Amino acid sequence: MDTAVTKVERIDMPITGMTCAACANRIERILAKQLGVKDASVNFATERATVSFDPQATNIVSLVETVRGAGYDAHPQISDDGEDPLEKAHAAEYRSAKRKFIVAAVLSFPVLVIAMSHGSIPWLNFGGVNWLQLVMTTPVVLYSGRQFYSGAWAAFKHRAADMNTLIAVGTGTAYVYSVLATAFPSWFVTAEHSAHSMDVPVYFEAAAVIIALILLGNLLESRAKGRTGEAIRKLIGLQPKTATVIREGVEIEIATDAVSKGDTVVVRPGEQIAVDGIVTEGSSAIDESMLTGESIPVEKRVGHEVFAATINKTGAFQFRATKVGKDTALQQIVQLVRNAQGSKPPIAKLADKISGIFTPVVISVAIATFVVWFVAASPEVRFTMALVNFVSVLIIACPCALGLATPTAIMVGTGKGAELGILIKGGDSLETAHKLDTVVLDKTGTITKGEPSLTDVIAFDGFEENEFLRLIASAERSSEHPLASAIVGGARERGIELLRAETFNAVEGRGVKATVDGREILLGNDRLMLESRVPDLSSTSDLVVRLATEGKTAMIAAIDGKLAGIVAVADTVKDESKTAIAELRGMGLTVVMMTGDNQRTADAVAKEVGVDRVIAEVLPEGKSSEIKRLQSEGRIVAMVGDGINDAPALAQADVGIAIGTGTDVAIESSDITLIRGDLRGVATAIGLSKATIKTVKQNLFWAFIYNVIGIPVAAGVLYPIFGWLLSPVIASAAMSLSSVSVVTNSLRLRRFEDGRRA
Repeated sequence: MDTAVTKVERIDMPITGMTCAACANRIERILAKQLGVKDASVNFATERATVSFDPQATNIVSLVETVRGAGYDAHPQISDDGEDPLEKAHAAEYRSAKRKFIVAAVLSFPVLVIAMSHGSIPWLNFGGVNWLQLVMTTPVVLYSGRQFYSGAWAAFKHRAADMNTLIAVGTGTAYVYSVLATAFPSWFVTAEHSAHSMDVPVYFEAAAVIIALILLGNLLESRAKGRTGEAIRKLIGLQPKTATVIREGVEIEIATDAVSKGDTVVVRPGEQIAVDGIVTEGSSAIDESMLTGESIPVEKRVGHEVFAATINKTGAFQFRATKVGKDTALQQIVQLVRNAQGSKPPIAKLADKISGIFTPVVISVAIATFVVWFVAASPEVRFTMALVNFVSVLIIACPCALGLATPTAIMVGTGKGAELGILIKGGDSLETAHKLDTVVLDKTGTITKGEPSLTDVIAFDGFEENEFLRLIASAERSSEHPLASAIVGGARERGIELLRAETFNAVEGRGVKATVDGREILLGNDRLMLESRVPDLSSTSDLVVRLATEGKTAMIAAIDGKLAGIVAVADTVKDESKTAIAELRGMGLTVVMMTGDNQRTADAVAKEVGVDRVIAEVLPEGKSSEIKRLQSEGRIVAMVGDGINDAPALAQADVGIAIGTGTDVAIESSDITLIRGDLRGVATAIGLSKATIKTVKQNLFWAFIYNVIGIPVAAGVLYPIFGWLLSPVIASAAMSLSSVSVVTNSLRLRRFEDGRRA
């Protein structure tokens, strides 16, 4: 039996030439049908195809050719140095579109003036005026509007229809009719019109002005969409272009992408770090705010990790490169944001489905409109009214706004998240996060600091507090126990100078015995005191119980056989935890704390920070079962943990949120990663999710309403009541404005800060 595992590769392939969501859906279907393709997703807003495929069955070249065969252009995968071929293609496309718009605007304006004058301007009222309109409109149609007709033909060859189809049929019909009316006016003689070409109505202005307006809308939309990708460009721009390395004993400056693993990199004060690595010589303070959001520089010494794009503040040092190119923390974050921006949340499926069938339905409605008006209108105007309404329906119904509604909001939302130190794995995570009603917080390392600290120093009568602490901390200097480290650290924070113990003995399960400055020191639990026959031990019992109730580990101290005092150590709560939990509860969420600690310690911490519910004494392997139990109660649960020990629980939760710092991110097991290590980021992430999905819903609502109202009005349903007909020119302006408004609404998310949108 063959047990070989098929390797699946993934490509992020930029695509140009798409004009609406129907284009993206068609490319997605074509790619999905290719041999060896496991999954394909095409995002209209980001203009990228994400394809997972079996490299033994197909390859990148074949996939690119498949896209090009469908009438679009695909580009090679983005290089490791962050250079994006899509940027070049966009720049060239924008320049070309600008030229075409200028041509269309210059030539269509006089055509519009002629049409709107209705013969009232004497010098425009001459026999060849229609021929003049034909001469000015033809370059607009054949040059400026060529892309719409070629796109419609490509779609037709694949038995499909898209936005290009609507524009091409609408403007093409108006143009062809007007050409025929100009060249053969006798074909269109009615009771009102003579056989002179100037007396037969033509609609050159509809074809020319519609193309000009749509090109203008595309330019505005392109500029607005370009701003949605600023987060990626900012991240890529953080990477320095060059690095100084030592090769064969000589310092040389090379391009960052030429740095290899194992190279020794030299960093001077004020310079940016080029790649990730381990400090081998020297020390400094590093500004890591672009990765962690922490404004205070971090001290780095030999053996510490440093990361690409961070800034060296003070000293000079050398480090050994361990991660280069796409493996650096910065590039992994860039790729994660790219993947999130290219993903589709469940809410997008409805819009995609509608966009896919929208164009054929609209064409059917337009044909029905033409037929109804041709039959119902009076003979002398029936063809004119039928044609105008036919073109108006086709133009106003272009589904651009519908296709842009979801992806633009997801792009801006995930990009803003990256700026705030919140890495969101995909659009589905973003959508689920806004539905959460329960947040489960792991205690150790999430609510608390994850390491013990000295919390209480209680010296009894006859002992001064600092001298008492100096003696017991000096006794603990020789111990490697975490509690001992907490006591020693607490003494040093108070500026107490410690002594060297003359003797030291660790008593297993009880504490320590030591001699410091000629004095006998005992520090430990009551068993050690009883065995050492320390008098008046019962007087400490109430104090020890109280400290234990507060979640602290209390240790009794005796000096020279006499009770001297008590010290307490605890895994202290992070400064921001209480505020963060209050924010979560203020959002209407139930906050649950889960821990392996005993119930008494857990209750003490829970009381301090204000959580709603405590689940204590849970073994690591039982955390995912507790999440499952909460889900069985009908709750939508987020699990917040360190992303490593809590991986099963993070994976089980509806949304897994990993709290890490720098590169300690659990991307594989979590849906959202907070690289700043600040619990307040949970509320910010959920708030960002709510704001993003709210924006998506606003966009979809207005896109749907626009079409629900616009199509009937364009079809002429208001004419019998108010005598209103929608001009094709106004329809094209409304269509362009709807797309720009959707993108602009999404861009408002860039102002999101700390759980709310400006």
